[in-house]
Amino acid sequence: VQLQASGGGLVQTGGSLRLSCAASGRTLSAYASGWFRQAPGKDREFVAAISSRHDTYYAGPLEGRFTISRDNAKSTVFLQMNSLKPEDTAVYYCAIDSQRGAYYYPSQFDSWGQGTQVTVSS
Repeated sequence: VQLQASGGGLVQTGGSLRLSCAASGRTLSAYASGWFRQAPGKDREFVAAISSRHDTYYAGPLEGRFTISRDNAKSTVFLQMNSLKPEDTAVYYCAIDSQRGAYYYPSQFDSWGQGTQVTVSS
């Protein structure tokens, strides 16, 4: 499976962005999907995940500002990001667990997209 993330860009504090992750080579509908991010000089961190049943999970501080969703017909996962802050600046990556539909933990994902840059200016 190949994952293509898009939708990143430059936005001012308080703005919004919607990231998309399109899959090719395999439908996403049966698999757990997730978003992660990596800021300069920091480790990659979990942002959000969605199971094949559309159950959603978030890193605690991001819940309420970020929303993960999926369109199985389009084999695409989305991350809606609102009220963006400069500390949200990072490269955002999408990922899937190519074996399971349920979400258990961040390290379960085994297929990754190339990342899309999100920059939030103050």
